[in-house]
Amino acid sequence: MKKKILVTGGTGYIGSHTVVELQNAGYDVVIIDNLSNSNVEVLDGIEKISGIRPYFKELDCNDKEGLKALIKEHSGIKGIIHFAASKAVGESVHKPLLYYRNNIVTLINLLELMPEAGIEGIVFSSSCTVYGQPDILPVTEDAPIKPALSPYGNTKQINEEIIRDTIYAGVPFKSIILRYFNPIGAHPSAEIGELPNGVPQNLIPYLTQTAMGIRKELSVFGDDYDTPDGSCIRDYINVVDLAKAHVIAMDRMLENKSDEKLEIFNLGTGRGVSVLELISEFEKGTGVKVPHKIVGRREGDIEKVWANPEHANKVLGWTAKESVEDTLVTAWNWQKRLRERGIQ
Repeated sequence: MKKKILVTGGTGYIGSHTVVELQNAGYDVVIIDNLSNSNVEVLDGIEKISGIRPYFKELDCNDKEGLKALIKEHSGIKGIIHFAASKAVGESVHKPLLYYRNNIVTLINLLELMPEAGIEGIVFSSSCTVYGQPDILPVTEDAPIKPALSPYGNTKQINEEIIRDTIYAGVPFKSIILRYFNPIGAHPSAEIGELPNGVPQNLIPYLTQTAMGIRKELSVFGDDYDTPDGSCIRDYINVVDLAKAHVIAMDRMLENKSDEKLEIFNLGTGRGVSVLELISEFEKGTGVKVPHKIVGRREGDIEKVWANPEHANKVLGWTAKESVEDTLVTAWNWQKRLRERGIQ
């Protein structure tokens, strides 16, 4: 009997890649998504890759009664992977209430419904933004949580505290919090990838759209940071590598291998790459130029951050395998596939 997993935000970027890896690992997947930043056609891509079309329901996790009905309808859900959230740092500064409602209320609804449904574990999609601007690089899981630089970052911190307090209160389920660094790229099949609605808020889809001529030029936010070339530094991780970590985390909880009822892991490559370096790597890997200009700093941005992923490497047995250059090529192949399909 296949174990059933609920994936919230499962038609989104990281969600869709994780659904593929879950199905490849033999899980039965139920997806809910409100389609606010994704497209239902993603299900076609998932099916082409895995050979399985997962169950999908258009549902907002703010709708607690709707959630309750869905969990009841799909009895036997063993675990939840919670991706559904608003995720643009810049937008969160201008629309904080949207972020607090979408990112916090949704988690509370799920945690309240889990015990009565007998759901054994939840993997929470967190972020390296919880570290703010770290004192020591690379960042380990023991690094202090700094005051958030944006409402988006604050929602991740608050959600981690909510999970910690809930677990401490003695609920009958486990949790693994995965702190992502910067996911990029697309599935090597080019059947799924990052496809935001409207103008992209994330760097790579904006970069690939600029390379394709859809956008005039890419804005690099600041060249006066304390980094070798003045642009921000991040740890860019391949999205399929990231997706595989979620399957390992779910296996760990459902097979009772967790050392604690709550575990936290950094997911990154351990290598910091600047925005200007990333543009150069893309141009080198694809042979396509990216028109770009330097503009002022963006509110809420962290100067430099990259992971120490040793804890995840050792305890989960997980490692980021794909290079940045190869990953950028997958992002470009995905952009070309979108053009072939007449989407952009």
